Amino acid sequence: MNETLPLPGFGPEPEAMEFTPTRAAGLARLQVFTPRTARTYTSQRNYDFGPDKRANVSCLSPWIRHRLISEEEVLRSVLARHNPSSAEKFIQEVFWRGYFKGWMEQRPSVWQAYRAGVDVVLEDAERDGALRADLNAAMAGETGIDGFDAWAKELVATGYLHNHARMWFASIWIFTLRLPWELGADFFLRHLMDGDPASNTLGWRWVAGLHTKGKTYAARASNISKYTAGRFNPLHQLSSQTDALIEDEDHPRIPLDLESSMPNAPYLLILSEEDTTPEQVLSTPPAAILALDATSGRSPLEIGAAATGFAQGALSDAVARSTANFGIEGHLAQGDWAHAITEAAEKAGVAHVVIPYTPVGPAAEGISAAKPNLEAAGLTLTQIRRGYDTLTWPHATRGFFGLKKKIPGILTGLGLK
Repeated sequence: MNETLPLPGFGPEPEAMEFTPTRAAGLARLQVFTPRTARTYTSQRNYDFGPDKRANVSCLSPWIRHRLISEEEVLRSVLARHNPSSAEKFIQEVFWRGYFKGWMEQRPSVWQAYRAGVDVVLEDAERDGALRADLNAAMAGETGIDGFDAWAKELVATGYLHNHARMWFASIWIFTLRLPWELGADFFLRHLMDGDPASNTLGWRWVAGLHTKGKTYAARASNISKYTAGRFNPLHQLSSQTDALIEDEDHPRIPLDLESSMPNAPYLLILSEEDTTPEQVLSTPPAAILALDATSGRSPLEIGAAATGFAQGALSDAVARSTANFGIEGHLAQGDWAHAITEAAEKAGVAHVVIPYTPVGPAAEGISAAKPNLEAAGLTLTQIRRGYDTLTWPHATRGFFGLKKKIPGILTGLGLK
């Protein structure tokens, strides 16, 4: 069966796959998709019709991941058109990102363990020719598994995969190919335009049975055939053994520090790929603007062109908008963060540095590594957290259900109900 299911209420939409890394493009996509976030999204969201037929899903994740548009803006747009119950599934999907962010922020050792695991697997692959060959075949889409190979190639070529395809891919990687989950997560993080340290790491851990202990996600041929509308059917190709992975390390929860306030003095504004609409979080204009690239720090391996292009495009757009909004010319710098920040602060004649909050990931690592040098140079660093994160993250302590129950209260706190 090769026919696709009809998409009720709308027809072909070629612009859905144009991922232009600007705020204007993200807002335009949000406007197009908002009418579809209720009944249509609920009934069609699980279908992966292929890279040229994405009208059934929002495709907003690259813009939200870099906060070219914010979760709050998305929720406001949806709730201006639909009531919370009719758009419930879409609203929950928006909050899944906040859940993963908050959960990882309270257990940063999970990220550190993942980073160490990637290094170990790469060392193993250097010594083990068979493992290296299997990994290369999986990443090149040369396993012979129907669907999996197409998704591997689609990911590298486009920087995007349907969420359901990501789950199938991870499950096949872990349980059928028996490959280390850390390098599968690394493969995604290197290539996804919306590659997010928290969502990506915890999504792979969830499939593997590490996030919700003992509960795995099993890719099944019948499910793949149904939700790809018959495009793929890996009958008799998938393992039925999906025993959960185990780990020896414990990941204790660390309380959140929710304090965040602007300095009452001139400051240098730092932009990272974590938040590229600084105009939404700053109460006073900066004296100078510096954008720093963290995308290259996602992996010890080469980062994909789509992921690099979108992140750098988002930063360039942020610099251009900040220059226009604040009347101050900014620039994008590469290399050592400490040197770039101290040099820019000295040039601007300021002793304060402000950055929209950098959650666990490469940008946070860049800031952490730079701090000693900044302090030695007499610079005070302040991170400004968004109200959405302050309201959402404290509820991400266990499973998503705990946060899900709090969604009405969070919406009220944001002034959206």
